[in-house]
Amino acid sequence: MLTQKYSKDDVRALLSPRSEWHPFPTARDREGWDALPDDIHRKLIQRGEGDLGTGWPALPATLLLDFARTGNREPYEQPYLARRTKLRNLVTAECAEHRGRFMDEIVDGVWALCEESSWTVPAHLGWQETGFGLPDTSAPYVDLFMGESAALLAWTLYLLEAELDEVSTLLAPRIRREIRRQFLTPLLERDDFVWTGFHRDKVNNWNPWITSNWLAAALTVEDDPDLRARHVARAMATLDNFIDRYPRDGGCDEGPMYWGQAGGALYACLDWMFRASNGNISVFDDPLVRDIGAYIARMQISDRYFVNFADSSALCTPDPGIIYGYGLRTKNPDLMDLGSWSGRKWDPERTPAMSFLGRQLGTLFSLSEIRERDAAPPLPRDVFLDCIQVAVARDARGSAHGFFMAAKGGHNDESHNHNDVGNVVVYLDGKPVIVDPGVETYTAKTFGPNRYDIWTMQSAYHTLPTVNGYLQEAGAHHAAKNVRYEADDTRARLQLDLAGAYPEKAGIKEWIREATLERGVEVVLTDTYALDAITGPLEMNVITPCTPVEEKPGLLRLEESDHLPEGRVSGAARLHYHPDVFDLHIDPIPLDDPKITPAWGGALTRVRFTARDPAPAGTWTFRLTR
Repeated sequence: MLTQKYSKDDVRALLSPRSEWHPFPTARDREGWDALPDDIHRKLIQRGEGDLGTGWPALPATLLLDFARTGNREPYEQPYLARRTKLRNLVTAECAEHRGRFMDEIVDGVWALCEESSWTVPAHLGWQETGFGLPDTSAPYVDLFMGESAALLAWTLYLLEAELDEVSTLLAPRIRREIRRQFLTPLLERDDFVWTGFHRDKVNNWNPWITSNWLAAALTVEDDPDLRARHVARAMATLDNFIDRYPRDGGCDEGPMYWGQAGGALYACLDWMFRASNGNISVFDDPLVRDIGAYIARMQISDRYFVNFADSSALCTPDPGIIYGYGLRTKNPDLMDLGSWSGRKWDPERTPAMSFLGRQLGTLFSLSEIRERDAAPPLPRDVFLDCIQVAVARDARGSAHGFFMAAKGGHNDESHNHNDVGNVVVYLDGKPVIVDPGVETYTAKTFGPNRYDIWTMQSAYHTLPTVNGYLQEAGAHHAAKNVRYEADDTRARLQLDLAGAYPEKAGIKEWIREATLERGVEVVLTDTYALDAITGPLEMNVITPCTPVEEKPGLLRLEESDHLPEGRVSGAARLHYHPDVFDLHIDPIPLDDPKITPAWGGALTRVRFTARDPAPAGTWTFRLTR
């Protein structure tokens, strides 16, 4: 897309000189920083004050080696991220206040990052020739953490170069030298980074995420017009590898939480080029680019709840600057409305650890405009993305009242895949009733050969059947078939055959699942199956944050539970089933992992309906009512 529209010569001619690259006010532009909303201006300073005098965590070689020895990412990544989060906080505090009291610690932070042998985290060193262990400083491997680190230093230099020069004129050259050595130069000289897509068909969010930081760093650091143009043209070719492989419906197969680093990062890339060329480099009118942006507004359930699958969490905090800006560039009022809603909730204190600086600047300097819109999120009534096979339906557009249902087909080789073909999620009045658990903290096992030993990845911990004792298996050929979707004013229905998602030894001839929302009435889940024989247990698994109570045979009350964090409560509904067909089992799922507990607190529950003396063919029906 990009390289077909813009040649290298075009890029060179269209880019503005580095001297005219002023995407945000620098610290000395007091009019820009003093115009921030009062509450945000105050919080930026308070956030920086909280980091004064707290020290800079050490990152010794033995800590780098810890991942290779234990498979645990946290011992290294926690202090690594703490350094960067602290530097970000100090930089924005100094820019907001501009009295110099944060500068010495900023200098310490800049120096500490420049002294690091590698900005690549140990969990991603498996792609270097020497494998896991210490980083090979002679051949840096560019990962997403390195990209964020380079951009953090580049923006620090952009905002505070004059102030850094007052401390020492050696600081700015050192920053530029380290950004080039570790990040920019390898990106021009090598094409073997798998995330670029030049030698691999499959790419994921690493591509636009790293490229957004590549463009920010190159446009900010490099003065030479030819070199800047080379970087931008090379980044364009890399982005084309991402766009060309993206589902044509604009759907993010990694889920809404990862959209911010996939579709949202694509927007950041396109926006940097748009800004750096005075709007002359733009593909925002392309239908696929528009649909990639629209996806995030289509997946909102209610408030911070979004349709989650794969490794995505059910709770998302969308970046208002990215969403509003994407809507503005693509002329999508739904995205602008979602951005406005998110902007009114935005708090710099709650930004993710990996949101170092660039995105915060985009949000900070558009926040007043975003908040002025004062719109409600769109909450579309019906969505079907036919490429990733995700269906979303609610009782009425624009309202969280009533039933909400989401269901998916797809296959079991999606990015950040869980074995979840056919999974269903149900909310009532904006509160969760049947859910996808999400994922726990990443370890070496998460992305290794034993990924599907982890419970969150298994079909038994999604609202799916276990067939003759077999769970779904991973692989692109384990996919839904004969997927059909229909919707009108009274109902919405997704129908698909799940048989292919299970191994052949499960003996499934056909397993037709119908997930139906009868608007204003109920959600109905119907499974019609035919097996070669009964060779093991047949079960239906239902995952809920509610408290299940058997009212009588055939009726399970899913009672409201108040154990969710932040004062949230679950929904409440009645689950109707055939008591003459199933034995009922209630399995608590204790939770203590910090990546999953923010959504669900200390527990979920799996309700298992075990078929009693099942026939080789039959139909199961489950109904959810108020």
